[in-house]
Amino acid sequence: MTTETRAPAAGKLIESMGRVIVGKRDVIELVIAGLLAGGHILVEDVPGVGKTTLAKSLAKSLGCSFKRIQFTPDLLPADIIGVSVFSQATREFEFRPGPVFANVVLADEVNRTTPKAQSALLECMEEKQVTVDGVTHMLEEPFFVIATENPIEYEGTYRLPEAQLDRFIMRVAIGYPSAADEVAILDDQERRHPLEAVEPVMDRAELVELQQSIKEIYVEDSLKEYIVSLVGGTRDRPDVFLGASPRGSLALRRCGQALAALHGRDYVLPDDIKRVAMPALAHRIAVEPEARARGTTAESVVEELLRSVPVPVTEGRSSPPQGSDRGQ
Repeated sequence: MTTETRAPAAGKLIESMGRVIVGKRDVIELVIAGLLAGGHILVEDVPGVGKTTLAKSLAKSLGCSFKRIQFTPDLLPADIIGVSVFSQATREFEFRPGPVFANVVLADEVNRTTPKAQSALLECMEEKQVTVDGVTHMLEEPFFVIATENPIEYEGTYRLPEAQLDRFIMRVAIGYPSAADEVAILDDQERRHPLEAVEPVMDRAELVELQQSIKEIYVEDSLKEYIVSLVGGTRDRPDVFLGASPRGSLALRRCGQALAALHGRDYVLPDDIKRVAMPALAHRIAVEPEARARGTTAESVVEELLRSVPVPVTEGRSSPPQGSDRGQ
């Protein structure tokens, strides 16, 4: 897929979701960027702002298989990944796939279940496979998890383990709509929900091709060094006891490449990295309790790094210098 076709293809997704999620184009772009980057998205916000609707609008806009898992306190790992059942006919155990076997999986209210059930997603999200009774079952490409969660201060929620959070390429928040947008929402849903009118605008093969083409977006060496400086800065602070891992660096690069593609470019700019830095890094940072008591948050750590780390001056080159490797 070329530069001329990437942006229009992604634009169809943005337009389709924008008919349902009013006034939140920036959030929609980040979600689609995470999808194109081959990662998974965590949507954290208060109840009622459209987290589940956002996920459903994306799923309906894609001509891919879709499953929804409603996470509850009594959910078991087998309810997610599947289970082996003894067949009386064949006298053998047969694997019955769980709802995670789909191209797009909505993990709704993922932090309302126990850590044991949450951990069932770890292998799926990282290795795109499921292991049951010693047998590994591969998940079909593309595989994308979009999870929703309520803030941990809300009743009945469990904190996601750091290893689980690190599997999400970005964490985004929708936020309350403006007064004008809320009036538009009332008008749009007066007779029926706009979600009912959403039709697929991209099939599975197109999505896989688009995801593969994102890897061809050029990233200058100076931008790679900028990414490493931002991520390394999260590890060197005395008020942070867990900084971002190299997975955070990979997330920044991949999301920056996807954002460049959304804007019709085949090269990444510093502004692309700066825009995705907060959603790609903040959830990977754990602040010391004493620092939290002083008002330090993961978000404030990222904000300070964005202010203090020198931004490189790039050449805006659409291709690598001769002899270098593109997309590395």
